[in-house]
Amino acid sequence: MKNQLLTIFAILFLSSICLADDYVATLSDKSGVVYLRDKNNIPYGEAKKGIKLKVGNWIKTGNDGWAILSLVDGSKITLANNTELEITEFLINKNSRQGVFSVSQGKLRATIVRMSQDRVDYKVKSPTSVAGIKGTEFMMLSRGEANVFFGNEGVAEIYGNVEQAKPLTVDTMVQNTRGFVPTDPVKVEQGTSLDVAKKHLSKITAAKPPEDWEISNNLPNIIARWNINYGHYLADSGKYDEALYVFQIALDLTEKPEIRSDARLERGAVYARFLKNPEAALAEYLLIIEEYPEVPQRELALFYTAMTLYELKFFHKAKERLLQYKKEYPDGKYIGNVETMLNILK
Repeated sequence: MKNQLLTIFAILFLSSICLADDYVATLSDKSGVVYLRDKNNIPYGEAKKGIKLKVGNWIKTGNDGWAILSLVDGSKITLANNTELEITEFLINKNSRQGVFSVSQGKLRATIVRMSQDRVDYKVKSPTSVAGIKGTEFMMLSRGEANVFFGNEGVAEIYGNVEQAKPLTVDTMVQNTRGFVPTDPVKVEQGTSLDVAKKHLSKITAAKPPEDWEISNNLPNIIARWNINYGHYLADSGKYDEALYVFQIALDLTEKPEIRSDARLERGAVYARFLKNPEAALAEYLLIIEEYPEVPQRELALFYTAMTLYELKFFHKAKERLLQYKKEYPDGKYIGNVETMLNILK
């Protein structure tokens, strides 16, 4: 009887170890609404502080949600609001650690500890980017197809969907969209709007949640506006393809019509002035007219549309757009130019 009890105890003990080995992280702290699901394609339920997490689990924060995942190796991943993350892979051997954490959307801080003589291969993936981590701390914003990374400590390698990485180091920013190769690292200069964005991202992924989430919700717009200014600088420096890419990142980051219109105007300017591609420029101007009828940039887009059609020798269509401008903006900034062009097209 005694031997049977010892055998049962041993089985239960070993089973508990195996079960514990399945758990790779703990939801060590949370605030606001935080959800959990055991695997993909099933409904979420409420996540409670202290719950153990294993490979395949998903964590999702709500509009006011914030959470810290403490990994078994001492590393931490802090999730800001409206963030969704899956623990996709995780394996610890004697001298190595491997893990993949998949982000559908949101904002996070990854603090990965590195031990001596320990090989670390962690990856944080979004649908269009990969951050390869060896032992570092960085912050990430993923919105739609765009991704923005800020380096805090160490070095991370940032990829798109191809095997060409850009290094993310301390106080630099790297970004990409649509799976393309990331931009070159940019130094985060004190006092710039990029510096403001980094500080806001740092605040919402700090050890304690912010008092409100307004700075989090506005963060993509701040970075998008910075990208428009940066893209303008790149274009003036003769880096036209890089400028177009940065303007596209701005478009993919924000839903604000005013910022999106500015990005499209800048893309149109690069195509028209520098790349001598009026067809591509025309497409940008038409998108502003069709998608954002209330923005002030529409007036300029309509004028540029007429002038580009004239350049392409679509004189009838150019006249239609000039007459449209005259009707909609009778006291507009370009009305004199419009009258001159209409006289030419009589």
